[in-house]
Amino acid sequence: MITIIDYGLGNIRAFVNVYERLNIKTKIARIGNDIKGATKIILPGVGAFDYAMSQLNASGMRHELEKQVLENNIPVVGICVGMQILAKSSDEGKLPGLGWIDAKVQLFDTSKIPYKTRLPHMGWNSISPVKTNPLLSGFNNESRFYFLHSYYFVCNNKDDIISTTEYGISYASAINSNNIYGIQFHPEKSHSNGIQLLNNFAKI
Repeated sequence: MITIIDYGLGNIRAFVNVYERLNIKTKIARIGNDIKGATKIILPGVGAFDYAMSQLNASGMRHELEKQVLENNIPVVGICVGMQILAKSSDEGKLPGLGWIDAKVQLFDTSKIPYKTRLPHMGWNSISPVKTNPLLSGFNNESRFYFLHSYYFVCNNKDDIISTTEYGISYASAINSNNIYGIQFHPEKSHSNGIQLLNNFAKI
């Protein structure tokens, strides 16, 4: 059962639609008890870091979410801001993140971005897998996904990085540490590549 955390951020229905096409069952979690019994968890997110953390904390789901992820080792994938709140902190706000990954979130240095439109990083870009990982099965340096963000994820442990993307600098566009995954791009907006990635996650 793919459980999608609905804490007021992200296009929940888009994920449900993808999994319906794949004939994979989903469940939307809006209270802590909804997360019990999950075999996979999706933590979506759009918008600002502090708002995401405030919404998650106010939802009443954080305790059960952390129990399933940190104690029961249920695979989880954070998407866009859902990935960023896996870190300890962000330049974008003052609240602490979940701290599940030893990382911080930083604002892109626009002086290093050689494009007329600099921020946000918006549109299609390729990823470069840096190691074999089941989440990225079937993808290569030509695989493109849809991005929309102004801040990027900085891992203190480089072994957590499973793909990078170029936007002025090379930054972590996908990460993995044990059962915890994060992707900066939006698979629900990435057409066939996004469908394949979400299918990969279901099989982990």
